[in-house]
Amino acid sequence: MRAETPVRPEPATGSDFARLSKQIAENGLMSRRPGYYTARLATVAALYAGGWTAFAVLGASWWSLAVAAFLAAVFGQVALVAHDVAHRQVFRLRKASEVSGRIAGNVGIGMGYGWWQDKHTRHHANPNHEDLDPDVTPDLLVWSQKQARAATGLPRVIGRSQAFLFFPLLLLEGFNLHVSGLRSLANRSLKARTLEGALLLGHCAIYLTALFLVLPPGMALAFLAVHQCLFGAYLGSIFAPNHKGMPILTGTDRPDFLRRQVLTSRNVRGGRFTDIALGGLNYQIEHHLFPSMPSPNLRRAQRIVRRYCEDLGVTYLETGLVTSYRQALSSLHQAGAPLRHAKTTATA
Repeated sequence: MRAETPVRPEPATGSDFARLSKQIAENGLMSRRPGYYTARLATVAALYAGGWTAFAVLGASWWSLAVAAFLAAVFGQVALVAHDVAHRQVFRLRKASEVSGRIAGNVGIGMGYGWWQDKHTRHHANPNHEDLDPDVTPDLLVWSQKQARAATGLPRVIGRSQAFLFFPLLLLEGFNLHVSGLRSLANRSLKARTLEGALLLGHCAIYLTALFLVLPPGMALAFLAVHQCLFGAYLGSIFAPNHKGMPILTGTDRPDFLRRQVLTSRNVRGGRFTDIALGGLNYQIEHHLFPSMPSPNLRRAQRIVRRYCEDLGVTYLETGLVTSYRQALSSLHQAGAPLRHAKTTATA
């Protein structure tokens, strides 16, 4: 299942997901929202342009660090727009989605759109499956005790204290996003690899030229650090509540589509501000069940999905934002237990 492809009912006639999907469709919740996305894209574009205009007007001033913080939040919103575009929530045609996604992702924030889309597609197909979901690969952190016992290198070192290091490490997520996009260019199977590389390198060149042209070197480096670190922290804080701390699937654990998505996802309670700050991903359960549903429809869909899950006896988890972080950190701490035990045993 590609990230930009609308979810379709499972082949099994009368499946739990098929009946839910019918209810959702009957309520018109899969219909596109051109007015909403026109306003949202125009607002984000205006904030993006306004941030860089303020940067140029302020010039060599330490107040530029405030602009860096502002642009970190704007970059996060651009990433959320790219996410919706990739799922074809915005445009009906694939071509329009790809062009818009590359403008927002590659050009706007220096994110490898093709690399991210492939990774995100595999995540949606098998969320929280330690063998199939790239988001729970132990590349730096360990997500289960099984991974901890097999860990080597950095994951083995960091895993012992990963719950305490999680949010500090998010400060590096912006840099990781850029590096991962550039590293993916070595993969010959990457779609439109030449275009992807040209846009990524173009973004990096323009970004760094602007910083060092307008600001003295020390101030430029400070701007770079504040901007990218806060961008990474914001982006990581958006995605951390969605699946971290939820059940980890392994091996042949393959529940049906509805349960695979619901049981591994967590919703976050909140009002309109939460919807904007998290880009609608606070309705993670509904988003995973219906990835191509426009994000402003997710709030309405939640009432239907939650009631349907209750009728089926399927656990539907919704918490506050702080509780979601606490559950995620607690899960990370438990996952690293074998590494702490091994260190204690070795010391003894």
